[in-house]
Amino acid sequence: MKHIVLTGGGTAGHVTPNLALLPRLREEGWKITYIGSKHGMEKELVEAAGVEYLGISTGKLRRYLSAENIADAFRVVKGLGEAIRLLKKCKPDVIFSKGGFVAVPVVLAAKVCKIPVVAHESDLTPGLANRITMPIAVTICTAFEKTAEQMPDGKGVYTGTPIRSALFAGRREKGLELCQFDGKKPVVLLMGGSSGALKLNAALRDALDEITKDFSVIHLCGKGNLEESFVGRADYCQWEYVSEELPDLLAAADVVISRAGSNAINEFLALHKPQLLIPLSTNASRGDQVLNAAYFAEKHYAMVLPQEELTPERFCADLHTLYNQREEMIAAMAQSKGKNGVEAVLEQIHQAIR
Repeated sequence: MKHIVLTGGGTAGHVTPNLALLPRLREEGWKITYIGSKHGMEKELVEAAGVEYLGISTGKLRRYLSAENIADAFRVVKGLGEAIRLLKKCKPDVIFSKGGFVAVPVVLAAKVCKIPVVAHESDLTPGLANRITMPIAVTICTAFEKTAEQMPDGKGVYTGTPIRSALFAGRREKGLELCQFDGKKPVVLLMGGSSGALKLNAALRDALDEITKDFSVIHLCGKGNLEESFVGRADYCQWEYVSEELPDLLAAADVVISRAGSNAINEFLALHKPQLLIPLSTNASRGDQVLNAAYFAEKHYAMVLPQEELTPERFCADLHTLYNQREEMIAAMAQSKGKNGVEAVLEQIHQAIR
């Protein structure tokens, strides 16, 4: 039996592509183990999927000076030792790394243990974790064609993003029923990532009276971000977090408002959902979402609203423009070369152990 170790964590975006591979890996009879951080959010997601989970110590990879960097450096070294011991015990045939800070010690340990690594980069430009692990990986799968061309030593392979098959099984009627919408108005879904987005939440709620004149709103606001005073409002349904409901809610949505994390926007692309993207600014991130959003706007899959320009009035205006342009965007997405990367990534995994 072939044995694969999956790794990646820190955000749901570093976990969901791994989870998308599970059905096919199980069909092929792989033994599957996941190595993540001891207390990371990935632990709950992976164990819920019925996969053996092994935790290691991790430290955050920061791009700025902080006293925590010293403590985290020791955690990374400790995690490396723990990862080496786990890999020597597990003896996997291959490791698939989705990135994030927890993946770094696992990939470094793979080098020590001489285990081939296949990595995946979701963004247009590589994140810090993947830049560290690139020299070790035998192949770097990418979500964007342009990114594959920029990878060193010919390692880049455009595979697309592995997308969960369950997302394609959603039913609009079920989604409307979950929200108690009558379906007479078009539906907009806002989601800000696995932990929500406070500025997006506030902008939507500030503009809600105007928006619900023309739309029904599904609001995935993130854990701890429910607003009790909005419970029971007509044409508005808020959720902290969804799991099995997500395919039906996406099926019910005519348009989507979101941050510009690569995994999420590529899922919307695969589902042909017109998008209004409000990326994290360069003040709050390394700018990967800004680049992702600009690329999607260039392809006419999405509109972009810079967070610095986010006001209730602009929010409403851009939402109406998005809805009016939805047919052109759907046509552009239908012509996209974007693909569900499950099979393409699996092929690279097979090649790595040949």
